[in-house]
Amino acid sequence: MKKKIVSMAVAAITALSLTACTNEPAPSPANGEGDAQATATESGDADVAPAEGVTGDASEVKIGVILVGDENEGYTYAHIDGVKKAAEAVGIPADNILWKYSIPEDESCYDAAIDLVDQGCTAVFSNSYGHQSFMQQAAEEEPDVQFVSMTGDTAAMSGLDNFSNAFTNIYEARYISGIVAGMKIAELVDAGELSDENYDADGNVMIGYVGAYPYAEVVSGYTAFYLGVKSVYEKVSMEVIYTNSWFDIAAEGEAANSLMADGCVVIGQHADSTGAPTAVQSAHDAGKPVYSVGYNVDMLGVAPTAALTSATNNWSVYYTEAFKDIVNGEKIPTDWAKGYTEDAVAITTLGESCAAGTQEKVDEAIAAIKDGSLHVFDTDTFTVDGAKVDSALIDMDGDFENDDAEAVSDGYFHESELRAAPSFYLRIDGITELTAE
Repeated sequence: MKKKIVSMAVAAITALSLTACTNEPAPSPANGEGDAQATATESGDADVAPAEGVTGDASEVKIGVILVGDENEGYTYAHIDGVKKAAEAVGIPADNILWKYSIPEDESCYDAAIDLVDQGCTAVFSNSYGHQSFMQQAAEEEPDVQFVSMTGDTAAMSGLDNFSNAFTNIYEARYISGIVAGMKIAELVDAGELSDENYDADGNVMIGYVGAYPYAEVVSGYTAFYLGVKSVYEKVSMEVIYTNSWFDIAAEGEAANSLMADGCVVIGQHADSTGAPTAVQSAHDAGKPVYSVGYNVDMLGVAPTAALTSATNNWSVYYTEAFKDIVNGEKIPTDWAKGYTEDAVAITTLGESCAAGTQEKVDEAIAAIKDGSLHVFDTDTFTVDGAKVDSALIDMDGDFENDDAEAVSDGYFHESELRAAPSFYLRIDGITELTAE
């Protein structure tokens, strides 16, 4: 899978904001997007427990954070929240966190990183894949400073001791959110609430997915979501529409409307705005049996009766570990990826429209993930071109060719175990990409 460095469409709504450095978090937004995000983190406003094992002087540590967006965009909002909680837990003063907002995926990132170093930061984090090459360039020039490119995949091959990548096992939460959707589909079928337009030619209930780009990160996520649905309700097919942007409210809403026009009854997403759930709520209000599963944040603020749940990252888990390493004078791990076992991923509060018994089903599956009895990409649960997958090589040397390391063993695809970033690229049966480029 070839990844491309892309610019966030969030620039359309942040064009009036400056990309200056500040030690104050971006102000909370007052629009509907912000309302949804505020709902997601209300429970996180409580006191943060101090991290154990901090032996250094946190008061002297200064950390730089480069963000592709700001608090108006769910993905970045989650990172901001994670950084703030981690700093509090480790004891780093808020004034010692220097923020760079709305930094594009271009040379601006390198400039921002060097500026943060010049201001005394001993570690710099960025939160977008497109920042990676510029963060690596800065790491090469500043060997005494640690640099972390979140969601990246070149740290291990770079040979740099001061350059790292990190991700969460968000695919686990995608799978669990799929279970929530599957429970709702089963309820709708049992109640006779679906019509012929909600079934494909083979009698499968149709669901949809709004994806940003046809990258492994998105493919991994939508496949996990689909498999979660199928674990509850077997006869289901899924259509995927890509917006070719991480954040585009209008495009995400249009994609959701197109999928619902095709008859899809649940719309999942790997895109960062409230565009899709807002569109689903409108259709739901008009009488359609349609529901939304979001990403990053609780969508109940914009889709109170259509939102079922959202898959979300708890970035404070990673940032707390990384900040503790920095304070203690230790090296940040080159690759880091953790999930439910460490509470690094989750789903948000179940909506009022969820089917009876959903929480119990969710708890059962999470427990199985934690004890190792459930593997999201179990090769007994899917096929590719009608055949079981016994082997799948992945790219480990950065040439965008999947020919380096075997990812399938012991009956499942080992996602994010050989490297932090997702690598699942298989297009499994039952899923159709409508707009892949």
